[in-house]
Amino acid sequence: MNDNQANCFFSRRQALRTASAGFGYLAFAGLSSLDSKSATNAGEGRVALSDDSNNPLSPKEPHFPAKAKRVIFLCMRGGPSHVDTFDYKPQLFKDDGKPSRFRGNYLKPQWDFKQRGESGLWISDLFENVAKHADDMCLIRSMNCDQPVHPRALTQMHTGNAQFVRPSLGAWTLYGLGTENDSMPGFVSLSPPAGSAQNHGSAFLPAIYQGTVLGGNNRRRGNAGQRFRRGGDTGGQVPDIKNSRLTKKQQRTQLDLIQSLNNDKLRREKDNPNVEGVIESYELAFRMQDEMPKLMDVSKESKDTLDLYGVGQGGNDSFAKQCLLARRFVESGVRFVEVSHGNWDHHANLSTALPQRCGEIDKPIAGLLTDLKQRDMLKDTLVVWGGEFGRTPFAQGGNGRDHNNKGYTTWMAGGGVKGGTSYGSTDEYGYESVLDSCHIHDWHATILHLLGLDHERLTYRYAGRDFRLTDVAGKVAKKIIA
Repeated sequence: MNDNQANCFFSRRQALRTASAGFGYLAFAGLSSLDSKSATNAGEGRVALSDDSNNPLSPKEPHFPAKAKRVIFLCMRGGPSHVDTFDYKPQLFKDDGKPSRFRGNYLKPQWDFKQRGESGLWISDLFENVAKHADDMCLIRSMNCDQPVHPRALTQMHTGNAQFVRPSLGAWTLYGLGTENDSMPGFVSLSPPAGSAQNHGSAFLPAIYQGTVLGGNNRRRGNAGQRFRRGGDTGGQVPDIKNSRLTKKQQRTQLDLIQSLNNDKLRREKDNPNVEGVIESYELAFRMQDEMPKLMDVSKESKDTLDLYGVGQGGNDSFAKQCLLARRFVESGVRFVEVSHGNWDHHANLSTALPQRCGEIDKPIAGLLTDLKQRDMLKDTLVVWGGEFGRTPFAQGGNGRDHNNKGYTTWMAGGGVKGGTSYGSTDEYGYESVLDSCHIHDWHATILHLLGLDHERLTYRYAGRDFRLTDVAGKVAKKIIA
């Protein structure tokens, strides 16, 4: 036996830990305790698996014809000020400096609003590039949620619940529809903030549906998803995905050994058919070694494309790369991509900090929308932008705004949304939703509907109850659907 052959023999536990950088072992903790039949026991509304019933990530048929096939969620953590960006309030300009009916004095936006595109949507000068896509955008100006503090509001935005650990929107999407690329994860989260594991986690759903984390400062593991590297710049190669200790052939030998061991276990314990789903996670990690680095390498994109996003053009370079990666991921078949950006928590220094934040994302997002449209992908790619809540119309400390969960703005583009439209409204100052209120449950229901999923039928049985993303609430905002 030569040295290379000797290196191929490990204990089963060692093999699981080392194969494909250990991603299979990470998934095993969550998956090994699950019955592989859970997909068919998840409530009457569960979407049926494809013919490849051993692969929980196989593409699945939606409940009804879908408008969108995939989602890119642009998450602005910290609460962007809607009254300074997408919710034009003339009365706020008129009453600037006057005592508000809430507390403090009204504070007008320091930037002009203009009507944009043929639709005439009012959008602030802070988003000169994004505003050029007004006719593709639907501004949801009546958003509201239950939580006025960041961690719980951000969690509710992602999972529908701020009190209990629940699966994230991305995990539900992947559970319902599967993925279209068996060599890539179906749900990718780019640069999530520290301490936000629930926002890309799968909770009680099988761990295979959790988000794969690229970049960011999240040090938590387990059900938080697979983390590949530190730092916010996810525009290069992925150093941790390759197994430097073993050759590809040796890794394949390891996986074949694991497969044979588990098949033996299945033959011995016919009432425990749960390991096949685990094997799929190992195989996915093995295949990702070839696919992921290629997708992460943006150097082969044309100069025109890099310029379109603003890659290499100063302070927006990292976010620009992430937006470009989001396009590359969804183009390759990834079902759900979240791109995070922050901090938008402007209790002070609004006049300087807000234009800086907007400047970092304006060109990359406009480039993403343009690129998707040029590739004929915007029509079935749902692009969603928003934060956990908005800001108050009255001043805080003279040059800032406080949290406001009673009324704020998000927007959607592509994926079957009516472009050039505004849905709902806040009061004359932008403080609270007064028309066509869109609670976070309604927002989730609408996103799922655009993906062809009925939020009341997409359920998973856990602890004796059929759970769903929208809990026992939620209604689809049908007016925004083309």
